[in-house]
Amino acid sequence: MTSLPSTSAATEEGSFELHAGALRLAVRADLGGAIAGLWHRDTPILRSTAPAVLTTSRQSGCYPLVPYSNRLGYRHFRWKGVEYKTEANFDDNPHSVHGVGWLRPWDMVSHSAQEVVLRYRHTPDGHWPFAFEATQYFTLTPHTLSLQMSITNTSELAQPVGLGWHPYFPKRARSRMHVELTDRWESDATQLPISKHAQSGIDGDVAHLNFDNCFQGWKGPARIRDEKFSLQLSSSLNYLVVYTPQDKDYFCVEPVSHVSNAVHMADPAAHGLRTLQPGESFEASMLLDVTVL
Repeated sequence: MTSLPSTSAATEEGSFELHAGALRLAVRADLGGAIAGLWHRDTPILRSTAPAVLTTSRQSGCYPLVPYSNRLGYRHFRWKGVEYKTEANFDDNPHSVHGVGWLRPWDMVSHSAQEVVLRYRHTPDGHWPFAFEATQYFTLTPHTLSLQMSITNTSELAQPVGLGWHPYFPKRARSRMHVELTDRWESDATQLPISKHAQSGIDGDVAHLNFDNCFQGWKGPARIRDEKFSLQLSSSLNYLVVYTPQDKDYFCVEPVSHVSNAVHMADPAAHGLRTLQPGESFEASMLLDVTVL
């Protein structure tokens, strides 16, 4: 059977689609460089919204985490002997959350039948005090979605950096997850990690799981399946945030480069946070391999 050709289209300002076989990817550059949706024909693989209807990256299928993942404790940090503050960016949360990339419009660098490339150039502001440039690459084939992201320090100072993605998966009747790990971070009431505990993995029905934790020692791929599809999620990153809210119709499995709030830990580098010197870059990748049942 001959596969349908790969195609791309700019559907409206800031919105781009890739088609490969039965897979369709919609990206909103103007809404945080986010994925509006990923579908196999009419079945959503990620939590998916028609790109013209999506109004915020927070309701998207996946958005980038740059230049840090998850919480930055109490909106301040000390780095290289200097105190910095960050602004609120997530409702009334006492911490800054998920960096700045997901809140800013990205520029379209190029798009072809197989790939969309987006770029965000950050100027120091109240949300992040260092300049950087981030680039995202989205590549679609009939069975896979490949994401790559790089960040380059364009500041004159060394800066702390983390990368990741925040994909949302639809919770269906038989949603199940299997992930191999080594440790789980327990958090305080505000979701800052406070202690590490051994955990060899996660294996169970999503409806019976209740996690909002960062995990380390991830040995991919993470396997997700339900009555519609089977998916393998792999990444160059070895930390994972898993969020399985009991009262939502979605769950999250997020590849990240560091423990939440690593910048406040005694040894940030030991918990995955990178130091980028001026001009240096760091890159990461994530792959979703989809099999429809």
